[in-house]
Amino acid sequence: MENFIVSARKYRPATFEDVVGQQSLANTLKRAIINHKLAGAYLFCGPRGVGKTTCARIFAKAINCLHPQADGEACNECESCISFNEQRSMNIQELNAAANNSVDDIRQIIDQVRIPPQIGNYKVIILDEVHMLSQSASNALLKTLEEPPSYVIFILATTEKQKILPTILSRCQIFDFNRMEINDIVGQLMKVATNEHIGFEEQALNVIAQKADGGMRDALSIFDQVTNYSGGNITYDSVLKCLNVLDYDYYFKMTDAFIRHQVSEALLLFNDIVNKGFDGGVFIGGLARHMRDLLVSRDAETTRLLDVAESVKQRYAAQARQCGLKFLYKAIRKCDKCSNEYKLSYNKRLSVEITLIELAQSSEDDDGVGLVPGHQIKPIFKETASRSESPAKSVTAAPMSVTVVAETKHAEAKPMPKEPEKEQEESHLQRRHIPTIRLSGKQEEAKPQQVLGEAPVEYAAGKPFGQAELTYYWNQFAAELPPQEAAVSGRMRQMEVKQVGDTQVEVHVNNAEVMNFMSRYIPRIEEYLKNKLNNRDVKIVQKVLVTKEQSLRYSPQELLNKLVAENTGLAKMKDSLGLELD
Repeated sequence: MENFIVSARKYRPATFEDVVGQQSLANTLKRAIINHKLAGAYLFCGPRGVGKTTCARIFAKAINCLHPQADGEACNECESCISFNEQRSMNIQELNAAANNSVDDIRQIIDQVRIPPQIGNYKVIILDEVHMLSQSASNALLKTLEEPPSYVIFILATTEKQKILPTILSRCQIFDFNRMEINDIVGQLMKVATNEHIGFEEQALNVIAQKADGGMRDALSIFDQVTNYSGGNITYDSVLKCLNVLDYDYYFKMTDAFIRHQVSEALLLFNDIVNKGFDGGVFIGGLARHMRDLLVSRDAETTRLLDVAESVKQRYAAQARQCGLKFLYKAIRKCDKCSNEYKLSYNKRLSVEITLIELAQSSEDDDGVGLVPGHQIKPIFKETASRSESPAKSVTAAPMSVTVVAETKHAEAKPMPKEPEKEQEESHLQRRHIPTIRLSGKQEEAKPQQVLGEAPVEYAAGKPFGQAELTYYWNQFAAELPPQEAAVSGRMRQMEVKQVGDTQVEVHVNNAEVMNFMSRYIPRIEEYLKNKLNNRDVKIVQKVLVTKEQSLRYSPQELLNKLVAENTGLAKMKDSLGLELD
């Protein structure tokens, strides 16, 4: 049985030419070697699996080569190159700072750099994961980095540059490694599969590249895993089953259900996904990405942002033409919101299903979606509004009209039974159309003055108003307050507002503390009511209520006199015992 070498080690680049996805950095390092302009310290930073340590080794090997080539590559024939390939070079030392992060380890390195190289021109120290060094170890390294010997070069590598001391960063040439692009990873996987005589589908390799999340080492590890699972023939289905990845066909089917307003189809499709063992959070995150891909597919210039195979791009473009921009914007927002709140939700599945129902109910009128007009489940307040349109033209579309207010007062004067009949309830709903909450965040302020089929009424300054209008706009101001003023909004809803005379508004508060608290907001409320009621003479006056409980309070002497008057024996006991009131 032959010793198996994982692809990440077997196909690790040995020259700058073999480096994938970092051509600009490789060219910079080669030119530094050719021009003999080498710094004393370098810092390679970037995500995992992008070639930081690999480039550090190639760079260290090239600068110590006795016969470097014209393009800056090592010759692989001299004693320095051979000793490096056989891992016995004394001039190139690699240290993992995560395991050797103490001051003693750094001092040992400092002692070693005092000895000049035996073969080659430089002694190269490679410190991997340098951000794991302790504070004292980092300080011990500072002086050597600032003034290293002429024959010493430090190459530091890290995945978290922000954790390194700024004083160390200022002493290094910093090279930022980019994440691997999907096409670069797929190209390298195709090369490996061809050399290993492994059958593959390009679409399957694309899924592996997406799963690797920009890391070539991760991609090669996944490639070995899928190869063992598929028996040497990598197909799209085998990759999905091996990696437990949700097929993007589900996202296309779900979007089709949204376009056709099929709520039941969307819920059944999600149930099928859950039954296959996929987490709802993974699905909703993938759905948000699918909507994003549809959005970028609408424009030919942004299709390059798609990290999918060319055959799949056509499918994205076809479905994107069926979706409106407003729908895609709304879908991305709702999916992202559901994904953020998923972990905190008590009923996670219900959270996802509510999002799917909202997207499936999106209409062309409100969100610009759907080529096929579908049936929607109407909320109850929309039914009430539609019923109130037919009896009389004077009924307002929004909760405000003089006629409606008058009918409301008349209706409230009649005693209502505990269980009214259906006709009486519908009639009451038609007449009373002044809600105390905002039905939508997009409700316009001009709606309460707009009558069906008529232009908005413009009141002159000093226009009379009624108690119903005053109460409505008082509650409307409370509803429009921002979340940080929720305490004020709650107090305003509990207060009794009463119209006194034509323009004076009397607000009843419980005590003087509440009066002082509300005094800061009275000018804002006054200005709001003046604007909404079109009456510049509106004046708000606060009045402290004297409740029955307050009127029955007694002083200690008054309470004693009251008890003595009610019980004559109490006075005799007080005199016989010589009791006095403190």
